[in-house]
Amino acid sequence: MEDDEKTAQIVRSYLVHEGYAVEIVTDGLAALRAAQKEPPDLVLLDVMLPELDGMEVCRALRRTGDVAIIMLTARTTEVDKLEGLGAGADDYVAKPFSPRELVARVKSVLRRSGRDADVMVDDLSVNRKARQVRVHGVLLALTPTEFRVIDALAAVPGTVLTRADLVERALGFEYDGSDRTIDVHVRNIRKKIESAGGSPLVIRTAIGSGYALDVDA
Repeated sequence: MEDDEKTAQIVRSYLVHEGYAVEIVTDGLAALRAAQKEPPDLVLLDVMLPELDGMEVCRALRRTGDVAIIMLTARTTEVDKLEGLGAGADDYVAKPFSPRELVARVKSVLRRSGRDADVMVDDLSVNRKARQVRVHGVLLALTPTEFRVIDALAAVPGTVLTRADLVERALGFEYDGSDRTIDVHVRNIRKKIESAGGSPLVIRTAIGSGYALDVDA
């Protein structure tokens, strides 16, 4: 449905802005295939899905792994909530919902499940809760935007994020300037990493594409 697609895109924008990598699928079978191909940390699962409904998807995901699951539904009776939680959901959010509230729920579930842990690559560590980056234990004096850039990269280490991806995550989906501003932020981050005794090449340039936090640095 058009309204559901619009809501999905809005939720995606809010989550991407917080540094999460997001994939949208539109039916239950596609959700299971996507989760099998690349297991996610968390699934936002609509109960009313074509092909295979959300409850069945939830049960299938729970049988095959420990992925965090938040159910989204307009069905709000106590029986409905108990059914969702009984199927293995970690949380249950009723429609309509605030995107900001949903992001807070995502963070809470990930924190409880231990899937929002700090990231360590070579001698560089990213503490997402404290919003700090250290190299050899030395705290880097990053600007808020610089932190969001490296935090976005740390969320998917080894994966190339395009400049457009990084603009959306670090500067917000309402930013309408040049995506080349990301190059400036990356250059400044590299200088600070190098000043702390680390390798600036831990942020790898993918020529013509974007950047990645290089797990082999």
